[in-house]
Amino acid sequence: MKKQLDIFFTALMFYTRIPCPKNITHDPTYLNKATRYFPLVGWIVGGIGALVFAISYKLFSFELTILFSLLVNILTTGAFHEDGFADVCDGFGGGWTKEKILKIMKDSAIGAYGAIGLVLLFAIKFFAIQSAIDTDGNYSYVIMQCAMVFVMVHALSRLTAISIIFTTEYVREDELSKSKPIAKQNTWKEILGAFIFGLAPLSVFVFLNWNYILILLPLIILRFFAIRYFKKWIGGYTGDCLGAVQQIAEIIIYLSIIALWKYI
Repeated sequence: MKKQLDIFFTALMFYTRIPCPKNITHDPTYLNKATRYFPLVGWIVGGIGALVFAISYKLFSFELTILFSLLVNILTTGAFHEDGFADVCDGFGGGWTKEKILKIMKDSAIGAYGAIGLVLLFAIKFFAIQSAIDTDGNYSYVIMQCAMVFVMVHALSRLTAISIIFTTEYVREDELSKSKPIAKQNTWKEILGAFIFGLAPLSVFVFLNWNYILILLPLIILRFFAIRYFKKWIGGYTGDCLGAVQQIAEIIIYLSIIALWKYI
């Protein structure tokens, strides 16, 4: 049990800015096993966003409440995935060879493609959350709904991203790259753990209405075309690619919820 706790805290330290016990380090062995807890970290990130939403909703407008929840999620993860998304926009937008794309993505400076991509990303995410949360009910109903949606979105989007490493080659040779330790090998325990923690929140929605299983369809399509695109241009994936997929998956899940509420 202690070993599993250490692996979990390793995942929490790697993917967020949440304080962890002092004995936890970026041990490569534990980082590799931490893959199984990546979607579980999404439960925590989504839960923190929901908590801030619950507090803010009592004090401010719905729009400000959404902004505060988005802000706290960025602070919680240190913009880990948003940074990857921006790097992918810059790299694939400005590079035409594998070497050039990888070089641009490695650059810490943000370019025009990355800046434009982030603006559009947050704009779509804001309006998607605004449409996905039903505010017609009482306070308790809105907060319960928000918590369920946020946890599900953050867990499932992380599963979509991390599942790529189970079937795709990692392309960087740099051992210091931010996803190298999780890219070396994955046993059935990492795969099973990731899918259990990633799909569990969705199963609650499916229990309430089986139509929510349809959310998986666009995510499967996203995963297929993302892998195909990354393989075509760079021969595999990097940590930035995973961050970009996670962010796009978030938006797709929100849009899927809106579509299901409207048409089914």
